[in-house]
Amino acid sequence: MDKLTNARKEINEIDSKIAELFEKRMHAASEIAEYKKSHGMPIFDESREALLIKENIKHISDDMLHPYYINFLKSVMNISKQYQNLLINGMKVAFCGVSGAFSDIAAKRIFPYAEFIGFETFQDAYNSVLEGICDSAVLPIENSSAGIVGEVSDLMFDGELFVNGIYTMPIVHNLLAKKGANLDTIKTVISHPQALSQCSKYIEKHGFDKIKELNTAVSAKIVSEKNDITIAAIASEETASLYNLKIIDHDINSSSANTTKFAVFSNKENHDIDSNKFILMFTANDVPGSLSKAINIISENGFNMKVLNSRKVKDKDWQYYFYTEIVGSNDSELGKKMISELSKECSKLKVVGHFKKDISLKDGKLL
Repeated sequence: MDKLTNARKEINEIDSKIAELFEKRMHAASEIAEYKKSHGMPIFDESREALLIKENIKHISDDMLHPYYINFLKSVMNISKQYQNLLINGMKVAFCGVSGAFSDIAAKRIFPYAEFIGFETFQDAYNSVLEGICDSAVLPIENSSAGIVGEVSDLMFDGELFVNGIYTMPIVHNLLAKKGANLDTIKTVISHPQALSQCSKYIEKHGFDKIKELNTAVSAKIVSEKNDITIAAIASEETASLYNLKIIDHDINSSSANTTKFAVFSNKENHDIDSNKFILMFTANDVPGSLSKAINIISENGFNMKVLNSRKVKDKDWQYYFYTEIVGSNDSELGKKMISELSKECSKLKVVGHFKKDISLKDGKLL
């Protein structure tokens, strides 16, 4: 045989092996898709893809082939993501509010191929996952200006769902009103209490009256349904186009650094070995020094608390629970030791979930 024939024969044999391995890879991808759907995890994992490229490039001895192999890997991973998205298609994600709510926007950035269902309250959205109506719920847990979202924090403390992802999204508030309205005609603004709080300086400057509503998008919907140029909503830019409103003023937040953290709640706990943060909630025993002992136990075992919040326990006077995000794994030997020691100082101790890191949602993308 000549060289061309031999080369073609060799390629055919290689392609046959590639086809067999490709099929195995896609079967493994389908298992990953099933895991991610049941645990409320997005298909795209930037850090995982970067690690795969870094590790696999070591197997290519010919440096000239490196850029081609990287393109090959990226193509294979893109095909895998397309297949996983097809399998996950039909995933139902709950949020609080109506279309255009910040939770809705965050959910669509995390799960771009899912079906989204809005609920009137945080409790209803949370319960929809417990009852199997939805696969996951995306709910806000903290804002950089207004602090923790108390009702969602209580659900985390008392409820049965796990948090398998934390996402941060810049929040930009705008003043929205019907056509014909302007700053001079507006007398009253309506929005969610936290949005009103986050825009308090702007509201005070213009002397607007305030009306609290369930949600920023609900507020925009109400303004849209009224033929009244004296009222305006504080909501997102996306909401304006949804409800045929015009933006009277952009970026009216009191602070330009306004970010909200969203959590993905699911029925199943994530046990991904790559996870390097976990959420711990606890109440200290009602004895002197118990809280300081609990905090010391965490640090003495080499764990770093990135967040520590407190909130009153519902229906119990002068009792508080604590929320903390900790770097590391509670499944490690030190983690198990820490949990064991904490259980002696805490009347209630709960690991709410594991995740890799806070992932930023910006400009319509999951970064």
